[in-house]
Amino acid sequence: MSNRLPPAWAKHLKTQPSAKAAPPKAALPKAKTQAGSSRAQADDMLLRQALELQKAKQLPEAEELCLKVLARTPNHPLAFYILGTLGIGYDNEKALRYFARAVAEEPQNPYYHLSLGETYLQLSEFSPAIEHIKHALALKPDLVEAICALGDAYNSFDKGELALPLFEKALRINEDHPVARLGLPRALASLGRMDEAAVHLKAAIERRIAVPAAYNALVHTRKYLEEPPELAEILTELQSPEHGSKGAPPLHHAAGKVLNDLRRYRGAMDHFKQGNQYGTGKFDLEAHRRWVDATIETFTPELVASMAAFGNRSEAPVFVVGMPRSGTTLTEQICASHPGVHGAGELSKLARTASGLGLNDRSNPDLGKSIAAMTPELTRTLADGHLAYLRERAPEALRIVDKMPHNFEQIGLIGILFPNARIIHCRRDAIDNCISCFVLQFNEAHSYSGDLQTLGLYYREYDRLMRHWSKVLPGRIFENRYETLIENQEEQSHRLIDYLGLPWDEACLRFFDRAGSVNTYSNWQVRQPIYKSSVKRWKNYESEIQPLIEALGDLADT
Repeated sequence: MSNRLPPAWAKHLKTQPSAKAAPPKAALPKAKTQAGSSRAQADDMLLRQALELQKAKQLPEAEELCLKVLARTPNHPLAFYILGTLGIGYDNEKALRYFARAVAEEPQNPYYHLSLGETYLQLSEFSPAIEHIKHALALKPDLVEAICALGDAYNSFDKGELALPLFEKALRINEDHPVARLGLPRALASLGRMDEAAVHLKAAIERRIAVPAAYNALVHTRKYLEEPPELAEILTELQSPEHGSKGAPPLHHAAGKVLNDLRRYRGAMDHFKQGNQYGTGKFDLEAHRRWVDATIETFTPELVASMAAFGNRSEAPVFVVGMPRSGTTLTEQICASHPGVHGAGELSKLARTASGLGLNDRSNPDLGKSIAAMTPELTRTLADGHLAYLRERAPEALRIVDKMPHNFEQIGLIGILFPNARIIHCRRDAIDNCISCFVLQFNEAHSYSGDLQTLGLYYREYDRLMRHWSKVLPGRIFENRYETLIENQEEQSHRLIDYLGLPWDEACLRFFDRAGSVNTYSNWQVRQPIYKSSVKRWKNYESEIQPLIEALGDLADT
């Protein structure tokens, strides 16, 4: 969750604690009665308390105070704004609604536009994101956070070349701004310019800016063949109390990555395990299992076939799905190297639609009610809107690839909305796949990956669901086995392009030369020709991962 309120946020309050903090004239309140002034002071006090509660992650208490202000002073923009910040990372739809209301009440506030734009960006809604971030910059051209946010938006919209000058501009305004310092090398890395990215990350470390994150990004710009000085530096940083519980995970994972490159596997796994001990919370596996049960019970072959009649019959959408780290990025890059295919990256649009319908709610035991609400008209509207969203990225492309791995949960919805969509399921050796998840520092949405036993049990649920989808859509899902692709790249690439219904193009064999941004953990690997060292990688860790192997059971190919 972000605690960021606008810089000097208190200036947006109606009353000030001292004369020194007087706001600009444009922000001064109109003349009020004594009672009105007293109410404004009380509102300000409550909002200050709400901010402190937000910083302490006491979110329900902070929300209660904001709602109390709104009960006294309807449409208070700062109350809306703080309520929006409470949803970031937890309920982005809620954040979106509150930020939009703050903007409506105070349209000349650049910070409100910025936060609304950033939330749209979190939801893969790039056009409104860019619109509101640009609006923020029109109101305050030197707002570094907005300049960086626009850079992030362009980077995510596959326009990394437009992001670079924005981060450079941000650094000219504030050379020590952490978002700009890390944003520029991230944009360079997404474009495959790893050496340049490394130079900027080393500069950030030298200036003591976002040191843990900078080291973590730095070690992912290359593969180490001999021990680098960075390893000793990272181990030294781990002894420093200044980084705390937030800085330790990226440093541990950085150390683990270097040690893995050096084939010092026991030490690497020790760091990966330590990094994952700082997880954001225990994954509720039982609730997830009940949701998988409900999904299988609800999405029958008959239901999907009957509702598909009201979907959009376009052949443009392609969904690349599977567990994270199963080869989804490599698969997308091969497909997107074809001149008729656009790779749109990982889009959250489908999951957002499913959530809006109540299909992702782990506490909802009756998904049938959610499906019953999908009238033919709503189904057509959702499908047409989703296609327009994809077309915005590539109006002329014959195929548009969404490679959000966790869309494997939404295949029933895909079958309803797009009866002619292609679905490519990336499958990989179960132990290799899980280990590759475990060694990366995923966000809280992947909390299942921080514990070896939980990860193995989660994988079993993924496998169970995919076996169901193959019965719902028989013959419609192309299974792209990672090991098959690695063993015979050309033959499997031909199969992929043939499945897309397109003529073969030799460019698909040189996917690593493809221009454009790659914004996943795989942005280094996918710039390399195919290599086989990641196959059966788990054997390097065999003595350290028995809880995972036991949890996988018969899915573990030992």
